[in-house]
Amino acid sequence: MKYSSQFFIALSVLFGALLVSGCSSNSDLPSATSRASLTTDVNDYNYLIGPGDQLSIFVWRNPEISGSFRVRPDGKVTTSLVEDVEVAGRTPTMLARQLEEQLSTYINNPRVTVSVSGFVGPFSEQVRVIGEATNPRAINYTQHMTLLDLMIEVGGLTEFANGNNAKLVRVVDGKHRTFEIAIDDLITDGDISKNVDILPGDVVIIPEAWF
Repeated sequence: MKYSSQFFIALSVLFGALLVSGCSSNSDLPSATSRASLTTDVNDYNYLIGPGDQLSIFVWRNPEISGSFRVRPDGKVTTSLVEDVEVAGRTPTMLARQLEEQLSTYINNPRVTVSVSGFVGPFSEQVRVIGEATNPRAINYTQHMTLLDLMIEVGGLTEFANGNNAKLVRVVDGKHRTFEIAIDDLITDGDISKNVDILPGDVVIIPEAWF
């Protein structure tokens, strides 16, 4: 049986419509979850444990359950007595008190100390620089970090950067807020008044200049 050319045209149009419809439905992804840092004051910063961190957990008078543990990608560790302990997003002190409560089921009046090495921290605590920086990347936050410190870490601006039109995005009260920053004035003109404090989770976006 021979099909008319009109049939094939109609079939092609229908297939194309279905394909476009399928593609458009996949474009409606929800926005990334806003995860505000626990640090909202530059003078009150506490390091939070994250996946990849190496933990040393010491239980006083119980060396058999003490040891070194690497935090899994799901933010948990497994100890000798307690499985799948959620540790990511907690300070070492918070985790120590949590473990004391959990271990009290097995040990009388446990005393726990937690220390961290190989610092990685949660993604939500890292500071990101994207756009026209010499070496755009994510950086682990350090106490009292400023915009100048951050720009030194990424090697400054490229020759194509529009530093005075840069933006800093920060999660405030669960919502993203955008602030204007003048990086050219800061690092090219030496205007130290343009230096600002950086907080964990900040994103600095540096656009390209239009010549």
